[in-house]
Amino acid sequence: MVNFLLRRLLFAIPVLIGIVVVVFLLVRAIPGDPCRSMLGERATQEACETFNRVNGLDEPVPVQLGIYLVRLLQFDLGDSVRSSRPVMSVLIERLPMTIELSMSALLIALLVGIPLGIVAAMRHNTAVDVGTMAAANVGVSMPVFWLGLMLAYLFALVLKDTPFSLPPSGRLSAGASPIPFYEVWGWTAQPDTIRGSVLEFVSNFFIFNTIITGQWAILGDAIKHLILPAVALATIPLSIIARITRSSLLEVLGSDYVRTARAKGALERRVVSRHALRNALLPVVTIGGLQLGLLLGGAVLTESVFSLAGVGRALVEAIFARDYAVIQGFTFVVAFGYVLVNLAVDVSYAYLDPRIRLE
Repeated sequence: MVNFLLRRLLFAIPVLIGIVVVVFLLVRAIPGDPCRSMLGERATQEACETFNRVNGLDEPVPVQLGIYLVRLLQFDLGDSVRSSRPVMSVLIERLPMTIELSMSALLIALLVGIPLGIVAAMRHNTAVDVGTMAAANVGVSMPVFWLGLMLAYLFALVLKDTPFSLPPSGRLSAGASPIPFYEVWGWTAQPDTIRGSVLEFVSNFFIFNTIITGQWAILGDAIKHLILPAVALATIPLSIIARITRSSLLEVLGSDYVRTARAKGALERRVVSRHALRNALLPVVTIGGLQLGLLLGGAVLTESVFSLAGVGRALVEAIFARDYAVIQGFTFVVAFGYVLVNLAVDVSYAYLDPRIRLE
């Protein structure tokens, strides 16, 4: 197993390098330039030359690429042209929001999609099966931005004065702010050592931070703000997981070993849960891992609709501002996350299928 993991990690290196190179070249092919975006269309040639020299954009593209790769090996993602902040600092601030949203959406998709797929398979060719799959087809076809707007309209306006009302935007209510866990626990580190560190990154996971520190009011507020965007983002993966679970379970239920278990008099519930479901989950694990990668990189619309300060929204703003360093850094981190998710899927395969462990 260790050799298998090492091989997969080694194979991931050229993939990441290729992504870095392609993104580096593509962002420079975008019409416009950072100088005009930052200084305005009336910026003089002298001002642009100074701007490019200060930000290292006056060198030939191959030289810029070489410098960037060297800095990347030193875990330096560069500085944002727009905010003059290190890209790593922006990531520490924005990435936890996107991870929370993506993980919440995937959790909803798995908790709802897998049972729906099981029910549809067990009630094959009945009204329940047809209705479930019809709803799944609608979920796959529904635009996320439209669903997000409809959910915000329904729960924030129509149900405004009811117990079912939910906030339509933001991560917390106005004036609410969680206290970082390192302050609650009395750690006396200096602000300069906290800023941009792992401690700040972890504390920006509001759900986790409030749970371990017992800030229950802030936790409830954060969860209420997370429900609508998570549901909107979960719709498509939920529908896909339900359909994959149904088709995979139907295939496994027709296997010889399942018929043998039934012939021995095993209860149908035990046949499904003990014998069929575990093997049927193999393709579901693959789809779930791929969907998590897509959620990490595709939360742009959801974050924009619900005004969430995540990676997707920051990436769109960086593209409009021609902020090369932010675009490259964020894309690299999302790609690295995708690689880690695929590695986790491979490990879970070894757990679910003993034949892989024997190999």
